[in-house]
Amino acid sequence: MNPELARLTEILPRPADPQPAPDWEAAEAALQTSLPDDYKELINTYGAGGIDSYLLLLEPDCPNRVFDLLKHTAERQEANETSLWLFEPKPTELDTEDSRLICWGTTDNGEYLYWVVKPGDDPDKRPLLINDESGERWERYDLTVTAFLTAVLSSEVRSAILWDNFPLPAHQFRTARELAVSRSSVTSTPACRPQST
Repeated sequence: MNPELARLTEILPRPADPQPAPDWEAAEAALQTSLPDDYKELINTYGAGGIDSYLLLLEPDCPNRVFDLLKHTAERQEANETSLWLFEPKPTELDTEDSRLICWGTTDNGEYLYWVVKPGDDPDKRPLLINDESGERWERYDLTVTAFLTAVLSSEVRSAILWDNFPLPAHQFRTARELAVSRSSVTSTPACRPQST
């Protein structure tokens, strides 16, 4: 376990039941880029789910579409190209030709958390961008996803975009499976990955 993830597990209790890892090769083929190693280890440990009843951690090809990184990335790309960039300037991080965003998280308030992907870049050194719900404001962090989550949950970093009440004093991670079960009386949303036996 990498040191960043080891520190995160001390702050954010990990799920009791480990889940099968996503098909990383298929996900990277669909995205046409490699994903950061820390993120893959993070998802292999936690899976998709909700942090402090606010931030949704996405994983590729999740059957629970609320947590599907591929779905959110495609939707945000279309929304940004056909709407947002027509009215708001792109962040300067996207000035390089063929640069793009991959969405690794979102929130209940409509904020989006991205990696900036540039041709030939190092996936493990990609900056993170957070976009507010209006699309007007952006924040940049030169951290991995795991380091960012650790810094936010330990209050070492305070975002001006994310909800004022995040993080909560006592941290909680609920898997996509748990969240699907808790909502099953209203809808039959599938869990992200089948429960281990």
